[in-house]
Amino acid sequence: MPLHLSPSFRERLAAADRSLIGMWTCSGSPLVTEVAAGSGLDWLLIDMEHSANSLESVLVQLQVVAAYPIAPVVRVPSNDAVAIKQVLDLGAQDIIVPMVSSVEEARAAVAATRYPPRGVRGVGSALARSARWNRVDDYLQDSASHTSLTVQIETTAGVEAAAAIAAVDGVDAVFVGPSDLSASMGLLGQQTHPDVVAAVHRVFAAVAGTGTPVGVNAFDPAAADAYIAAGADFVAVGADVALLARASEALAARFIPASDDTTRASY
Repeated sequence: MPLHLSPSFRERLAAADRSLIGMWTCSGSPLVTEVAAGSGLDWLLIDMEHSANSLESVLVQLQVVAAYPIAPVVRVPSNDAVAIKQVLDLGAQDIIVPMVSSVEEARAAVAATRYPPRGVRGVGSALARSARWNRVDDYLQDSASHTSLTVQIETTAGVEAAAAIAAVDGVDAVFVGPSDLSASMGLLGQQTHPDVVAAVHRVFAAVAGTGTPVGVNAFDPAAADAYIAAGADFVAVGADVALLARASEALAARFIPASDDTTRASY
């Protein structure tokens, strides 16, 4: 019986009449990811670059998220054709490639998502969840319509090349990462510094001129609101591990006297 895949992130962005709001899942826990999947948010970013997520944990998270209407987007660890192939074969329809700073790097990411002759993706659909083990009709011919590629701009070089990167055929969206961008600008840890914010806005303007959707990472609510007002098509506004860290700290602050540090371990 032929199976049908969910709409891609590209299709969801095209159909949206507001900014799509999402969060990161970095814990590697399918239970935590399932809790987040039922939150009412629009999309989840399952991260493999700065977390303990492995191919196995990503697979299970994709499986549990499939029961919910949220869009799972997997950030691969690097712009590597093998890593991209493996994540796509797990059944990830939507991926983010980090640290794309040039047209050449964007083209390489596109090629990794496409089968020959349009790209270099290895053919293993009969063995893979991506095609539901050849139960999706014409998957090899239509795979590009089932997947989306978001590239992440995180350097000053990427800012300068933003319009050209966004115009690469096969790039479906651009996601700005202020954390690494601030480091690239010599402002490490200052994601809301006026110069960093100005650089993000430059990317917004450059990408908007190509008609490609543009998003940003913004855990600070005021920054997120400002970026939404500035036209961000999608925003990541939190992360599972960060939410747990801040909420547990708030519990400690609420119930443990400030003078009592006996429970505070040295680390």
